[in-house]
Amino acid sequence: MTAVDERGVAEFFEGFEPPDGLKVELLRGEIVMMASPDLVHNLIVMLLGRQIPLEHWYSLQTQDVDIVDEASEPVPDLVVVAPEILPASGRLLPASLITMVVEVVSKTSVERDYCVKRSIYAAGGIPVYLIVDPIMAQCVLLTRPEGEGERADYKGQEVKKFGIPVLLEELGVELDTTGFGTLPDVKPHRFPLP
Repeated sequence: MTAVDERGVAEFFEGFEPPDGLKVELLRGEIVMMASPDLVHNLIVMLLGRQIPLEHWYSLQTQDVDIVDEASEPVPDLVVVAPEILPASGRLLPASLITMVVEVVSKTSVERDYCVKRSIYAAGGIPVYLIVDPIMAQCVLLTRPEGEGERADYKGQEVKKFGIPVLLEELGVELDTTGFGTLPDVKPHRFPLP
């Protein structure tokens, strides 16, 4: 897609109102629509958000993220930001203000969460990307973003099974994963890639 086409898609996306019950994101010039998430997903987001200390961090849901130099406006399941640097208002939160993003994997989002968004969030310089995967009962903690565009990636990666705490050093939090549920009867996948 050319730069002109991507600007046109971004302008269209700005005014687009999705039908009720759909979540919509712009990922590298493509508009992606998803059905409302599973109860397992929502409970994980709730349990995770409750572990982020409100006196130091705000954990926001359904917050659109602005990634500079990307035709992307992802909507992570959770965005963690220091309250003192938040703008007064606005739909798009600049990636440069964000300390951590969280995506909870669904059966239709595996490749987007593990590959496409990994690259997008790294390109945005977001220090921590946490993938919570109820299909594989694991958390993947990605840190130290490097690079630009589609070549951007996280250099640090830790995989922890549910039930094992995940240390979020940047937040000063040890995440308890024992209450995270799993999605039954969903075919396992091969991510994260070696």
